[in-house]
Amino acid sequence: MGHDHEGQRVSRRRLFAGISSLGLGSLLAACSSAEGTATVTTSTGASVTPTATTAKDLTSLFAGAGTCKLTSTTTQGPYYFDADKIRSDIREDKQGVRLRVAVKVQDSETCKPLSNAVVEIWHCDAAGLYSGAEAQSTGGGGGNPPGGNPPGNPPSGAPTGAPPSGGPGGGPGNGGGDMADLTPTDDKRYLRGAQVTNGDGIVEFTTIWPGWYRGRTIHIHAMVHFSNQRVLTTQMMFDESLNSKVMAASPYSEHTGRDTFNKNDNIYDDSMLMKITKEDDGYLGVIVFSADSDKDGA
Repeated sequence: MGHDHEGQRVSRRRLFAGISSLGLGSLLAACSSAEGTATVTTSTGASVTPTATTAKDLTSLFAGAGTCKLTSTTTQGPYYFDADKIRSDIREDKQGVRLRVAVKVQDSETCKPLSNAVVEIWHCDAAGLYSGAEAQSTGGGGGNPPGGNPPGNPPSGAPTGAPPSGGPGGGPGNGGGDMADLTPTDDKRYLRGAQVTNGDGIVEFTTIWPGWYRGRTIHIHAMVHFSNQRVLTTQMMFDESLNSKVMAASPYSEHTGRDTFNKNDNIYDDSMLMKITKEDDGYLGVIVFSADSDKDGA
């Protein structure tokens, strides 16, 4: 059963046209109803009333908030594209350990929360596949016979070797990836989504713990847009003791041969580790992003 309650397609060109005046609740309403009512109709015909996230249960977990240290920028990788999915639950039919991701975005110069910023995240499933790029992420590439290489082989176009000089992905805070956006080769959109930060600079997503593919440690990609610019491209990672625990459970345990861990990943940095706490049937991961909102390098 899918979880696409907020997954109606929205062009980010339209989203940015009104970004200065729209908060998360208003944005979801505008995306879902011409009449402006704050309800979303799901594919099964059910009506869902989205609610804005509050920071009351999260504030104490955001270690590093109020510290003006620019978040390190990394490569966006080969599998980024605008999925046009404004939603908080990005699981769709993907099975795995439940993970609630909470991101607080602040300005890197003032340390103030950055509201009305768009945060996108995307990551692979338990078998190492990316939606919109399933053929490429099996290592098969778009033009190879169906099936390609077994899941977990190096994905076609995946970053290899050391990242550019000056820090992960070309130096902290430069806001850019070093790869072109992907043209999707399938119509899947699981484990991808975007949200708009509230007045506290916070967004939340419900997803699953990511899987892995050869050559990279377990990670989630993230991109922050502000004033119609990409102001941060980075990644989020996990403590290896927790990675090992999750990977030992189904469906992750069906994908064997993991070869890259935090210690030998060429992008990993301690600052990218999420703070993880156990929560209900899964985990909560929180992190602070300090973004160069005016892109002046500070």
